[in-house]
Amino acid sequence: MLRILGSKKRLCNGITRRDLLHVGGIGALGLGLNTVAQTSITASGLSHEKPRAKSCIFVFLFGSPPQHETFDPKPLAPAQIQGEMKAIDTAVHGLQIGEGLPKIAQITDRLTVVRSMTHEYPIHCCAYVMTGMPTYNIPLETNPRSPEHWPYLGSVVDYLDGRRSGLRSPSLPRNIGLPWRFCSKGSSPDQAGPYAAFLGNGYDPFWTDFTGQGTVVVPKLADGQTEQVRDPHGGIGDAARFQLSQGCQLPDDLSSRRFDARVRLLQQFDASRTALDRSAEFGNYDAHQQRAMSLIGSNRIREAIDVGRESPAMRERYGMNLFGQSCLAARRLVEAGARFVSVFWDPFGPHGASVWDTHSNHFPRLKNYLLPVFDQSYSALIRDLDDHGLLDETLVLCTSEHGRTPQIDSGPVGGARHHWSRAYSSVFAGGGMASGKIVGQTDAIAGDVVDTPISPKDMQATAYHLLGYDESTTIPDQQGRPHPIAGDGRVRPELLS
Repeated sequence: MLRILGSKKRLCNGITRRDLLHVGGIGALGLGLNTVAQTSITASGLSHEKPRAKSCIFVFLFGSPPQHETFDPKPLAPAQIQGEMKAIDTAVHGLQIGEGLPKIAQITDRLTVVRSMTHEYPIHCCAYVMTGMPTYNIPLETNPRSPEHWPYLGSVVDYLDGRRSGLRSPSLPRNIGLPWRFCSKGSSPDQAGPYAAFLGNGYDPFWTDFTGQGTVVVPKLADGQTEQVRDPHGGIGDAARFQLSQGCQLPDDLSSRRFDARVRLLQQFDASRTALDRSAEFGNYDAHQQRAMSLIGSNRIREAIDVGRESPAMRERYGMNLFGQSCLAARRLVEAGARFVSVFWDPFGPHGASVWDTHSNHFPRLKNYLLPVFDQSYSALIRDLDDHGLLDETLVLCTSEHGRTPQIDSGPVGGARHHWSRAYSSVFAGGGMASGKIVGQTDAIAGDVVDTPISPKDMQATAYHLLGYDESTTIPDQQGRPHPIAGDGRVRPELLS
């Protein structure tokens, strides 16, 4: 066996550097590699219709925006429900949204506004709304590798795409996460959510990382907070950039030329296997090996996430903040051919410092931070995709784990709305979603759904449908038990164009 030594540190897709640089041995002798190869899994249920969406951008607002100040204001409700912010008209007749979203109001003719999202878990159930898993509980929130978890939407798309007949290894990752590994910069780094679960961590998102400092001290999460948090979601400098996460970089002592030479040597050893057994397990290893080497050795993804290649005017259009620049990088990635890109607005610094979990200081945070950033960056993303001719073929899902209480809690300084999952809002665009449409209705206080309830699983089933996979598609877990990719979700024609 010939082995090129290297660090055992795990790469972004679960393979170690040493496995990546492992030459011969396994390939030449035809031996299995269970630690790298995924178990052979079959999938069924290809949609009979041509996919409407070539790509998907999944925008997740961790902590949960309030429906009242965003997409389901109640201007006729009492002050303790309506709050300090009013409703404004939009480009769609009869649709009003919160006054803190004036730029989004101008593009609602390109959106599907869903006011009737609902489920039974008023907790930070990120993994529940991102996967097909049937139930949830609080202990699962901070146990992302629990065997109870199901695969993330992007991981399932990555897996299924890889098993389509004749589909070659992509030159870009199929499942990319921005701006860093989910919740890794806050005080709760083990938050469950966008992981591949029983598909194996080789299908976790391919994470980027971020270099830059926050320039703006964002409003406090609570009146008693002593930390002055310069959150990059609030503002960054021109020099801030995205890069591959540390595990996705070449070792410092390995140049691109040496890496290419090792790849050629590995290919020579692999060629010796042609007369040997090429089992399904080998096929899986080959796929992971090819993906790891092609991505790490290529400059294509580095160029796609380099927002510095855009004009200063375009960067300003999205907003010089981490969320805006993440949205810009997402547009660049789908333009370059990426299949599934996630933009997570999640904690930075003290837990909750950058999220929408407004258990206090609700109105100052919304007015002076959260809504202005979201309004500018999200509207720029939709307009820019449209300007580039990409919106019709790019599905954009914007959602969160739940909504917030109808009744304002006036006790905390700045007011508060707490967790509420019986009714909340999401907004979808492009890729076959309807344009200028309102789906669902809540009661007079936006507390309960009274028409067209839509579950997170329905959102997923509809997204899979638009991406080319029937809701009946199943993937077996590690014990071979079949699981429907969207759980009990169903395609919702109300959402479609």
